[in-house]
Amino acid sequence: MPVIELHLIEGYDIDTKTRLGRALTDAVRGVIPADPDAVTVLTHEISAAGYMRGGQPRTPAPALPDPVTIVRDFLRAMEARDLDRAASYLAEGFEMTFPGNVRMTRLDALIAWSKPRYARVAKTYTGFDTAMTEGDPVVFCRGTLAGEWPDGAPFDGIRFVDRFTLRAGKLWRQEVWNDMGEVRGGEVRGSEVRS
Repeated sequence: MPVIELHLIEGYDIDTKTRLGRALTDAVRGVIPADPDAVTVLTHEISAAGYMRGGQPRTPAPALPDPVTIVRDFLRAMEARDLDRAASYLAEGFEMTFPGNVRMTRLDALIAWSKPRYARVAKTYTGFDTAMTEGDPVVFCRGTLAGEWPDGAPFDGIRFVDRFTLRAGKLWRQEVWNDMGEVRGGEVRGSEVRS
């Protein structure tokens, strides 16, 4: 039964403390085969007056936004074609990579690139997963695509996975994988392909 003790300066809201508790529980379970109910996280809050580092009183740093919320909000803005709002989630040096190793840094370039590929597209999500790498959180979202080809024919059920890397609460990298090329080249049904 792992027990984790966390010491924080007072001032973090309940959502931040809950996110910390879940992240610590997940970190333990990634190393020790423990049931979530067997992992205990104890949070001890210390008043700012009772906390010093380097001989100086400190205040809590603001919590970073939830990475999954950032990804969801960005994707909603992109689906609505609100490029200004979508751009507000991007870090300096943002880059996207799409199937065929197509790389872009601007959202308007993505819209222009997608025009001959499909008339419209929407995502249905089956899950979001967050992982910590060395310093940067990574969010994977997965699900299916539905929409309309340029000729007006509908499509749906096309699998996709997007991998987002965040830096300082902003999207820094997006990598996209999907079966659109396979479906567009021939109708795919399970392991059977019909042209």
